[in-house]
Amino acid sequence: MPKKTAKKSEFDRRDFIRTAAGATAATAAFAGAARGAGIDPSKKLKIGFIGTGGRGTGAAAQALSADDNVELHCMADVFADKIDTSLETLAKNEKFADKLNVSDDRKFVGLDAYKRVLDSDVDVVLLTTSPGFRPLHFRAAIEAGKHVFAEKPMAVDAAGVRHSYETLKMAEGRPLSIVAGFCWRYSPSRVEAYRQVIEEGMIGDITSIYATYYSGHSKPHLDPSLRTDGMTDIEWQIRNWYNYTWLGGGGLVEQAVHSVDKIGWAMGDQNPIRCRATGGLAAPQVGTGNIFDHYHIAYEYPNNVWCHLASRKAPGCLNENADYIRGTKGSLIIGRGSDPYIEDNDGKIVWRFRKPREGEPNMYQVEHDELFASIRSGEHINDGQRMMHSTMMAIMGRMSAHTGKEVIWEEAMAAGEDLFTNEGGLQWADPFKPGGVPVPGVTTIPGIGGTEKPA
Repeated sequence: MPKKTAKKSEFDRRDFIRTAAGATAATAAFAGAARGAGIDPSKKLKIGFIGTGGRGTGAAAQALSADDNVELHCMADVFADKIDTSLETLAKNEKFADKLNVSDDRKFVGLDAYKRVLDSDVDVVLLTTSPGFRPLHFRAAIEAGKHVFAEKPMAVDAAGVRHSYETLKMAEGRPLSIVAGFCWRYSPSRVEAYRQVIEEGMIGDITSIYATYYSGHSKPHLDPSLRTDGMTDIEWQIRNWYNYTWLGGGGLVEQAVHSVDKIGWAMGDQNPIRCRATGGLAAPQVGTGNIFDHYHIAYEYPNNVWCHLASRKAPGCLNENADYIRGTKGSLIIGRGSDPYIEDNDGKIVWRFRKPREGEPNMYQVEHDELFASIRSGEHINDGQRMMHSTMMAIMGRMSAHTGKEVIWEEAMAAGEDLFTNEGGLQWADPFKPGGVPVPGVTTIPGIGGTEKPA
C-alpha cells in the first residue's frame, strides 16, 4: 500500500483562532450550546453524582461550593463503600455539609446505577467514573436532558470518541451546559498566557512545542494476593482501573491528556496532520495490567511545525509538568516553578502573569463556578468539541506508540479500535481477560498503518 500523505496548508494561527471562519473550522460544524431561559436563584438545583472516587469527590465539593442554592441529591458507584466514604469526606466540610441530602434510597450501586441517577429529578450530573464508562454515561445524560460536568478524558478508544461526537450532535441547539474536566482551560494564569500568544501574538508564529508530564506512579496495580475468592474479573479490573486500557486509557490518555490539551489549545484546536510516537513499559508492576509507563509523541502541523509530548510515570526520576511554546519572536514557558512568562529571543522576560493579591483562583473551582453560572443565566457553556478533540489526540498518540506506526488523523478517527467491553453488555460476573501489554511492531489496530480497515 502506498504511503498516505496529507496536504499542508499555509495559514496564520492567530487569525485562524480569532476569525469567525477559524472558530467554525475549529468546532468542526458543531453549533455548541444554545441560549436558554436560565434558572432563578430561588430554585434549588439538584446534583447527581456518578463515580464517587477521590477525583469525583473533589468535583462534588467544587459543585456544592459553586452555587448557594444546590444540594447533592443522589449518588452512584459500583462499590457501596465508595459512596459512604465520599459522603463522609464531604460532610466534614462545614461550607456545604448542609447541602448533602442523599438518603439511603438514593445511593445507587452497580454497573447500571447511573441509570437510576438519570431517571431521578436531578438537574446536573457529575460524570467522574473511570473513563471507559464516559461515552455511555455521557450519551445517557444528554438523552435525559441533564447539564453535565464530565471529567477528562471523554473516551478510551476511537469507537468511544465517535460515539461521543454523535452525542454532541444530539445536544446541538438544546439549552444544556457541558463542561469538561480539562481544568487548565479554566486556569486564570493559563488563560491569560495563551491569550498573549494567540490574540496578542507576543511570540509570533509558533514553531514548536515541547510539553512534559513526568511523575511517579499514580495508581500502582494491587498485589494479586489481595484478590479474594469470588472476586470477578470485572470487579478486580475496576478496582485497578488505571492499569487497564479498556477502563482508564493508560497514563497518556488518562493524565498526560492535560498536556495534549494544552498543545491543542496553542494550535487552535485544529487537527494535527499525523503523529509518530514511541513508548513502552520500563518497570513492570506486580499484577496483570496492560498499559505503558512512558511515551513520546510528536504531532505534525502545517508549515512543518512539530509539537512534542514526553510522558513518564516512574519513581526516582525527574518530575516535571511544563510547556515550552516557541515562536518566531520568543517563547512562552509554563509550569517550571513559576507563573507563566514570555521571553524574547534574547532571553529577556517581556511578560509574566501576576497573581492577584489574594492568590490565583483554583481552576477546579472555576470550572464549576462557570458551569453553574451558565445554568443560572441561560448562557450555556459547551466544551464538547474541544474536549473530544483533545481526547482523540491523546488516543491517536497511544495508537502510534502501541503499534509503532505513523498515524494520520483521519486514520485515527476511523480506526477499528473498540476497547470498552461493558458497552456491549458485559455483566459483573462475566469472565473477561483483556489483552496483554502492546508490543510495537507486532500489535495491530484495524485501519492504522496499512492494517485492514474496519467494516
